[in-house]
Amino acid sequence: MRFKTIVAILQNEQDAERVLDCAIPLASRFESHLIGIHAEALPVPYTSATGFPDTEFLQVSADMNRERAEKLQAAFLRRVEDSGLSFEWRSLESFSGDSALSGISSVRAADLIIAAQRDTGGDPSADVDTLVYDAGRPVLVVPHNGPLLTTFRRVLLAWNGSKEAARAAFDALPFIIEAEKTDILVIDPPETLDESPEAAGAEIASALSRHGATVSVSVQKSGGASVDEMIQTRIAESGADLLVLGAYSHSWLRQLLFGGVTRSVLRTVPVAAFLSR
Repeated sequence: MRFKTIVAILQNEQDAERVLDCAIPLASRFESHLIGIHAEALPVPYTSATGFPDTEFLQVSADMNRERAEKLQAAFLRRVEDSGLSFEWRSLESFSGDSALSGISSVRAADLIIAAQRDTGGDPSADVDTLVYDAGRPVLVVPHNGPLLTTFRRVLLAWNGSKEAARAAFDALPFIIEAEKTDILVIDPPETLDESPEAAGAEIASALSRHGATVSVSVQKSGGASVDEMIQTRIAESGADLLVLGAYSHSWLRQLLFGGVTRSVLRTVPVAAFLSR
């Protein structure tokens, strides 16, 4: 299995370079067709004090949007034109101006989407939360700072037995098979009639091993710690450079209101994160 179509979401200049630093080497390695996507907001019509449309404001807004889109397009083309890759650029417009939301129809025909981690400062980031939830395709989220790798040697698979975790594990097979080791982390597994907590993760480990992956299983009790804290700790302990996670295995509304592992990962995880649902 190879990622033959990769979509890079470029929302602003701050995240564009890091996304391309990840997308271009991966597209080269998998001989992929690389699609760059950026969206701008449609100018909002304002009225002047006399009640007539402020055409000057609309024109200034349209010019600024066009200039920003052209700048990102130039940055994309500068990086890929001499790379030997098959590529294309898509400039979009929508009321939100969010490249992730506007590009949903494009990303649903992709093998892999690459986007930047949500950032709390600077220019508005793409809505990666909604992208992960609605795309129906795996999303590789690039951390907004720290080392940026594209050859993942140590993978951490967060496993809870959900359909989302299963989807993520098998979507990430190209990376898991190439990795030197994949650590399967199981937190607070329930005891069932056909499986003890100690045996949790054994079946998915066997399945991945049949694909040639080198795997190990770590079963841990939270002891009051949150799941995202335990994942972050395990990343540091294992030296993982890629986290594989089934996204939104709990209600998105619950995560929106009370927080959750997926939302935390999309904002704070220090390594690349591969999410599917």
